[in-house]
Amino acid sequence: MDLENDVTVGIIVDGFTDDALETVRTVKANSNCAVAIIAIGDAGALFEEMDKRTYLISVAPGASWADCANVFLEKVASKYVVVMDPSTQFTGDAITPVVDELAKGQYVAVGWHGGLVNLEDQWRSVDDKGVGEVDVLFSYFMAFNREAMTQVGGFNPRAVYYRNADIEFSLKIRQAGGKLLQMDLPLTQGRHHGYHDADPDYRDAQSKKTFDRILEKYRGKEAILSPRR
Repeated sequence: MDLENDVTVGIIVDGFTDDALETVRTVKANSNCAVAIIAIGDAGALFEEMDKRTYLISVAPGASWADCANVFLEKVASKYVVVMDPSTQFTGDAITPVVDELAKGQYVAVGWHGGLVNLEDQWRSVDDKGVGEVDVLFSYFMAFNREAMTQVGGFNPRAVYYRNADIEFSLKIRQAGGKLLQMDLPLTQGRHHGYHDADPDYRDAQSKKTFDRILEKYRGKEAILSPRR
């Protein structure tokens, strides 16, 4: 699928479609990018927003978060792509500043929130140090050079749940020699259904599985991290 746009925002939606619909509308009101809605199961009211720059990619119920993110990367041919959560809403143009940074070629990925791996905590946490080069970006809003992203290999399909999948992919980029940048952007966050309305046992178990993989693969490899600050 070629969305005929240099930038496509991908929003992974698993229920709570009314809130996701509002998010899609804030993106379209504040930018000229294309929007790909990756809907797990019923897309509900999101069909209302389908137009020449808004597309629906349907995936079967039970698809993992990583599966959805990787399907988005495979289907879209835009030069730049953004993976974002339905809880994140635009309050202004968040696309132009990240594309400007990505176009410079210094960073493979640019995002809104992220941080540095806490070495004193044995890699078990990430500290938000504000704007600047980071080890990790979070999937509230992550913008990428799509070609560079696919060369890295996409998200780990074993990441069934979103939480920590972004940390895992960020460190994968760092290991491949790519740099990540955290920026202040005109975004805000509403209720994060993927966290607050998920079954807590499922949420914690899947989050732990992904984080255990991170520790096994990356802990101790300080050479892949960005400069401490």
